[in-house]
Amino acid sequence: MSKKDKQIETAMIHGGENKIESYGSLAAPIFQTSTFSFDNALEGERRFAGETEGYIYSRLGNPTVKMLEDRICDLEGGERGLAFSSGMAAISAVLISLTKTNDHILCSNGLYGCTYGLLKMLKDKYHIDHDFSFMDNEEELRDCITQRTTCIFVETPINPTMRLIDLTMVARVAREFGIPVVVDNTFCSPYLQRPLELGCDVVVHSATKYIGGHGDVIAGLVVGRREFIDEVARHAQKDVGGVLSPFDAWLLLRGLKTLHVRMDRHSDNAAVIAEKLHHHPSVTQVHYPGMDHHPQHSLALTQMKTGGGVLSFTIDGTKKDAQYLMDQMNMIKIAVSLGDAETLIQHPATMTHAVVPEEKRKQMGIEDNLIRLSIGLESVHDIWQDINQALNVFVKD
Repeated sequence: MSKKDKQIETAMIHGGENKIESYGSLAAPIFQTSTFSFDNALEGERRFAGETEGYIYSRLGNPTVKMLEDRICDLEGGERGLAFSSGMAAISAVLISLTKTNDHILCSNGLYGCTYGLLKMLKDKYHIDHDFSFMDNEEELRDCITQRTTCIFVETPINPTMRLIDLTMVARVAREFGIPVVVDNTFCSPYLQRPLELGCDVVVHSATKYIGGHGDVIAGLVVGRREFIDEVARHAQKDVGGVLSPFDAWLLLRGLKTLHVRMDRHSDNAAVIAEKLHHHPSVTQVHYPGMDHHPQHSLALTQMKTGGGVLSFTIDGTKKDAQYLMDQMNMIKIAVSLGDAETLIQHPATMTHAVVPEEKRKQMGIEDNLIRLSIGLESVHDIWQDINQALNVFVKD
């Protein structure tokens, strides 16, 4: 069966299988080594010169890590994948590779707080400017692109407002200007959304989230055209050095085998919880693209398989009320990650997006009464029971 013939569920288990010596091991071997020896000095010279293939040093390449990189490449439909020690290491490597002093990055109007912090640092230290756009239509997008714009960086769904960006439209406009489009696909994973197939150029993941799936690894992944990924590997990865360890790569390979099963359950549970929240008297708004009445539901149907496992909602109250509600949870944990088996709840304004100035935060739609939920794999009955009892305690007389 060729790579192209595999369905994505099969590719999650068998994708990127390479011909490393495994001695018949069904599970991927862990090459827990920092360096590799050469049979002779000439072989070492040729490997360093790039004349022959082979491993040199695990910062430059490792068989276990390579299996992961090949598998995510298969799943996203790219030409090469690259693994990093965190999602932010992956994003940093891509943006460093695409920019130089006095360049400009155009971003979706809403980003993960640490991505915002990275952009601020690039501006303060290296004079690489950035602007935000709602990217609602082609005209607005064109107006935001300048002669100095060297890339467009997009989250969709946007964290934590779940607003969607039309990737096909953005890619179409970007091609007019010869600008690459980078998509943070963390919330969807390649199972729910494949930006490269929609015309985008680079995909990044915080693999810590759904790809790992068990809350026990920090990692990042990048997929794109071989020429660009080779450049990222030569410079931003080799010289900066934010590489993934073999053991962590093995954890992600293990996680990928069940990604499709988990994402289906995350999505099914989230859809039920979103509807129940929508009808609760203490909830003023629910943000979940999988709901029929979400304003961008039709777009979700064109570029996402399901609505995913994350949702956010606002309550009829203040920041203090939102925090009080979160404190009433019994089973659901207060934690800032997502994609774990456990349902997690967090307050974006004071947690994941606390670094964003209040005025900008509110422009992004992150109000003090906004709460984000990462819906887990528990019984949806138990998830709702915990949320409902907390909401009912919160209900004012």
